[in-house]
Amino acid sequence: MSDRTIMAWGEIPVTDMEKAVAFYNDVFGYQLEIDNSGPNPMAVLGGSENSAGAHLYPGKPAADGGNTIHLAIEEKLEVGIDRCWKAGGQVVSPPIEIPAGRFAYAKDLDGNSIGLFEAAA
Repeated sequence: MSDRTIMAWGEIPVTDMEKAVAFYNDVFGYQLEIDNSGPNPMAVLGGSENSAGAHLYPGKPAADGGNTIHLAIEEKLEVGIDRCWKAGGQVVSPPIEIPAGRFAYAKDLDGNSIGLFEAAA
């Protein structure tokens, strides 16, 4: 295994940009905004377009939820789980402990598979 970056970028297809931005802002405490400067609108998750991260874009979500992108929760995992339910998402697993922390599988408003991740202290 090399030390090179494995994931360069992730894309999360959504059917309604405004609703999706509100969902991710509510659940993860982001301050996403829709950027209409390119060929497609997008809302960047994580820093900037020059770093590994992801973005929301208008697209057709995979019927089965597609790949799972795990996103960090800054508070306790249970806070993120509660926010996910309140924002209209679904939490589809109990908290799962791993050496790096804890996570739960969830689905966003379009059924995209996401992980809510709390890093170990």
